[in-house]
Amino acid sequence: MSSENLKVGMKAEIVRVVDDSLVVKHVGGDGVFSTPSMIGLMERAGIEAVQPHLPEGHTTVGFEVNVKHIAATPKGKTVKVRAELTEIDGRKLTFKVEAEDDEKKVGFGTHRRAIIKVQPKA
Repeated sequence: MSSENLKVGMKAEIVRVVDDSLVVKHVGGDGVFSTPSMIGLMERAGIEAVQPHLPEGHTTVGFEVNVKHIAATPKGKTVKVRAELTEIDGRKLTFKVEAEDDEKKVGFGTHRRAIIKVQPKA
């Protein structure tokens, strides 16, 4: 396993319209962007930032999320979620993550992933 092709500063951004699959509805109205959905997109952005640069047969798995969801985004708005690789410690990677909608920052924090060798299917 090698992280030699990875460099601090690698980034990825995911842009999504907040639809039924990303909302929680118990708050009334059509619903708002849920915290689990925001975290899921932050994790996905971390994967996309590094996956093309990993050796064949390797991927990453998340093991720590430390984020704050600070503002609501209604269904129908667009969210941008970004991850930037900020630290490489052997096989452990740290990302700065953030989310914003058309008007404001809605979430931020850090996310950590570990590089693993994928087990072949039996």
